[in-house]
Amino acid sequence: MGALPGQLTPSFSRLVGQEKARTLLGRALESGQLAHAYLFRGPDGVGKQLFARSLAAAVNCQQRQGMDACGHCPSCRKYSSENHPDFLVISPEKGTIKIDRIREMIQALSYPPYESSVRVVLLEDIHTMRAEAANSLLKTLEEPPDNNLLILTAAAAREVLTTISSRCQVVPFFSLGQEETVQVLLREKPDLDHETAGLLARLSEGCPGQALLFYRSEMVALWREVVALVSDPENDGNRDVGLLLQAAEKMAALKEDLLPLFGLLRIWLRDLLVADCRGQEGDGLVAMGAMGEAPRGINWKHWNSRHLFDKLQAVDRAEKELARNCNRILVCEVLLFQLQQ
Repeated sequence: MGALPGQLTPSFSRLVGQEKARTLLGRALESGQLAHAYLFRGPDGVGKQLFARSLAAAVNCQQRQGMDACGHCPSCRKYSSENHPDFLVISPEKGTIKIDRIREMIQALSYPPYESSVRVVLLEDIHTMRAEAANSLLKTLEEPPDNNLLILTAAAAREVLTTISSRCQVVPFFSLGQEETVQVLLREKPDLDHETAGLLARLSEGCPGQALLFYRSEMVALWREVVALVSDPENDGNRDVGLLLQAAEKMAALKEDLLPLFGLLRIWLRDLLVADCRGQEGDGLVAMGAMGEAPRGINWKHWNSRHLFDKLQAVDRAEKELARNCNRILVCEVLLFQLQQ
């Protein structure tokens, strides 16, 4: 992860992790022996596109400092404003890269760069490309016009045609470590507390981009609300049905973020289970999954290992029911009643 578009020129020095990619690209950049096409492949949200933008800025920087673009020359200023004539970005539209965009790119590559020594083309998420678009791209990848650099990105879990990957130098990207992910989150969101950053790092499994999406969805705030609700011994499932139903409606309204919310609940329950197995007291800190202060005035329920294991199974069942397209609100209602017991 690194600078946000439109704020700073992308810089390798601001990127966290991915030492293998950094070393490979740094050597090629400093020796002037860049490949004609790269395929950056790895999990979503680990910095592939930011590495691509950093490389694009460095290639045409007029006062490059090692691997880093200077951020001040005319080329860097145009990169920062996303107005560089020799940097093209092709992204999926409505979930796919269409053949018309590839044909437009091929036409543009037939002309020399406008003002730079190298034109850089970034093709994002090429695993979304349809077969006809991929076939149209093959010849360009095999014999690209001079003074053009193509950078492709793809999710590691998605299939990419062998005919495409074989024509590129593949650069592998990996999930970041826990502390690296937290470092990125705290830099991008200075108002984020360390405990919540740690929780998001665990949920995203080392993918800061995914973690930031979770943070923006207000999912963590709802998770805390749900935990407080089901953990408070003063709440009674038979008496306080309305509270559980209201919370279920809020959960269902998350739509695509409902599964990650279930992931947060699983992390919380696992932390409780580990604490119970170690003989620790179920105080507020542990009850919140070791991720922040417990709301004041709440005496947390103490569940034994059997209770916690049953609740983990309830989360698993809820995920399976969602996969079967069961009613979201009903799934959430059943889950909350089982968690509250």
